[in-house]
Amino acid sequence: MTHTINGNAYASLLAEFQPKVIVTEEENERVLEAVEKLLGCKDRTPEQNALLDLLVFLIEKFEQEHYQLHGATPQSILQHLMEARGIKQKDLVRVIGSREVVSEVVNSKRSISKAQAKALADFFSVSPELFI
Repeated sequence: MTHTINGNAYASLLAEFQPKVIVTEEENERVLEAVEKLLGCKDRTPEQNALLDLLVFLIEKFEQEHYQLHGATPQSILQHLMEARGIKQKDLVRVIGSREVVSEVVNSKRSISKAQAKALADFFSVSPELFI
């Protein structure tokens, strides 16, 4: 379902958050906090979702340029994200499958499927490419 963006409401959000290309760690932290704030909103508006998409894009661009993940496996990235956010394996059951599947994925006994990569990307607000 496509939602129409209210230009005035979106302009107001843009004025409040003032998104721009991220160049410093401090700016990245500020934008991460804004993303957390938006993720905490129940029943986000289409305008909030559009802003969230923009902010996540800016964070991903900054992190791709500043945090090289060469040599990292999809499972190690998943483990890092879980650790950084205090997420347990049981928390991923509703995201990618049964306890057994989650355990096998986290412990590198099973590769991450494209559907699981998409679900994990949505859950962690990152690019699915990290898990493929």
